[in-house]
Amino acid sequence: MEVILTAKGVKELEARLVELKTVKRAEVTEKIKVARSFGDLSENAEYDAAKDEQAMIEGEILEIEQKLKHAKIIDETQTAGVVHLGSKIKLYDVAYDESIEYTLVGTSEADPRKHLISNESPMGKALLGKKAGETVDVACPAGVTKVKILEVE
Repeated sequence: MEVILTAKGVKELEARLVELKTVKRAEVTEKIKVARSFGDLSENAEYDAAKDEQAMIEGEILEIEQKLKHAKIIDETQTAGVVHLGSKIKLYDVAYDESIEYTLVGTSEADPRKHLISNESPMGKALLGKKAGETVDVACPAGVTKVKILEVE
């Protein structure tokens, strides 16, 4: 299972992994230690909560390690002016009469609130390979919308 990431995405995942392994593991280990000191573990809500948190941290660590193990770092310096993974794209949405900027990333880095859209999203698929000046039809759940590509970086 290949995971497409930008170099920035890899650095962010590596930083999160270090935080989880060093800071968060130590914090939850301390919480478990304190909760054990309260006595009977069968009726100890603090202990149960700490163990649940520990399981979540370990799960996230495994997930990040797998992503990094199977990461394909994309070349963000591909053909200038053509939309590709890593491109920063300025669009004009015809229906809403507004401009918006997106960065096209792999699915594991996508975060629409930060304007990071996946190459597998309807918008990402429609934009891939297009150039500044082109108008593109994007199939969305609400129907088809038109966007004009103003700039590609």
